[in-house]
Amino acid sequence: MYQFLAVLRFYKTFMVWSFIANAIIGFFNPVIVPALITKLFLTVFAWYYVSETTTKRKLTFYKNLGISTFKLFSIIFIVDSLLTVIFLILIREFT
Repeated sequence: MYQFLAVLRFYKTFMVWSFIANAIIGFFNPVIVPALITKLFLTVFAWYYVSETTTKRKLTFYKNLGISTFKLFSIIFIVDSLLTVIFLILIREFT
């Protein structure tokens, strides 16, 4: 449970960017499958950004908790995908 809460704490830094991406996707094309593919691309980009810049130091904390980088970003993608699907379903209902 502590590992999941730690992952959510890491995701909190990306949540604003995720919401902006959801709003843009919802405005242009609120279809779930392309939105999830876009989110996968953005998650891979975030992994690359965090791994290759000075923010790599943040990953040390999660490695000490026993969370690999792959597991960290996989859980972030799953949580972000769930939020995206809920957001897009709500957008569809009101349009």
